[in-house]
Formats: sequence, C-alpha cells, structure tokens
Amino acid sequence: MYLNSKNIEELERKYRLNLINSITGIKPANLIGTISADGVQNVAIFSSVVHLGSNPPLLGMIVRPDDDVPRNTFDNLRETGCYTINHIPKEVVKQAHYTSAKFPEDVSEFERCGLTSFFIDDFKAPFVEESPIKIGMEFKQDIPIELNGTHLVIGEIKMILAPDDAIDERGYIDLESFNHVGIAGLNQYYSFQKEAEFPYVRLNEVPEDL
Repeated sequence: MYLNSKNIEELERKYRLNLINSITGIKPANLIGTISADGVQNVAIFSSVVHLGSNPPLLGMIVRPDDDVPRNTFDNLRETGCYTINHIPKEVVKQAHYTSAKFPEDVSEFERCGLTSFFIDDFKAPFVEESPIKIGMEFKQDIPIELNGTHLVIGEIKMILAPDDAIDERGYIDLESFNHVGIAGLNQYYSFQKEAEFPYVRLNEVPEDL
C-alpha cells in the first residue's frame, strides 16, 4: 500500500479516522478525573498523555474543545486548577472505554460507568480507586494548536499513588504485573508484555554486531 497526501484526503471519513488514529501504534490509556465547580465528578478516557520533562515533572495531553460538544474535562481542570491521571488495568477496561460517551455535564461518569472515585487530603480532583497508578496534577498551561483546533494541556505532577511493589529500586514502573492496557486507534486495547531491557546508550558502548 502507498498513500500520498491526496490519497489520504480522499479516503472515506471513518476509514481515515481509524487509520490515522492507529498509525502511531499503542498509546497510553489513562482515565482523567476532574470535578466541576458545582461538584459533579467527571472521568474520561484519554490516549494522548505524554511526558514533557522530569524537573519540574510535567505531563501533557491533547484535548479537543468543541462548541457543539461539551468537554467537561477541559472545562473542569481549568476552573479548579487540578485533575488526576489514572492508569487503566484490564479488569476495568470496559468501564473505562464507555466513559468516552458524551454524557451531559450533570451526569457523573464514575456512577454511570461503574467506577469508584475517592479523594486524598485537600486535593480537589477525584482519583479512580480501581487504578493501580494514580497521579495528582496541577494545571499549568493551555497551548492552543491552530492547525486543528486542539489544545495541549500541560500539568505538573503533585502526587503519585502506587502499590509498594509497583515501582522498583530504580524508579521503573512494572506495567506488566499490574495489567495495564494501552490503546490503538480509538477502541482497540492491548496488554503489555515486557520483551527486553537495555542499558542507557552511550556512543562508545553501542555493540558492533547490531
């Protein structure tokens, strides 16, 4: 198969959407937890969370505001200044997937989709109890992307919650043992299996027989 720009543009809409959404491979699957100014708890699945830096610890994600469709996550995190990022284990992948429905702003996806919310100390945003790895975020910046009307939301990690054995002595998270899933496209979910580990690459240590 060979597709140039013109071919891609002429593809049937749904086929093109599926192709471009899955072309990058498996993406992280996360549930974003927020709460509205009126106290309605919201949780929605995202596949666009990305590492931006470790000092300060910054994560970004892409949101798509739309005047015709409510974007409760985007509105809530800007109003309250905080949100949570929760890994998705395969045990609740079905519940997580259906949070993508366009529920009215007065409906809590936690309740409607069978997920459990809980709060820690005075942090305003709800965490997902079923998630093994939970991250509390402080909203820092919203960068509009004029090319397609999306926004890059940047937040700073303020807290991390994880089982004692989820993170090893080097700081690596064990994604396989805790049944984390990833997303390909919009609705295909994959489990993780660790295949290999290699050292940090220094030029003089690159093997000759690769």
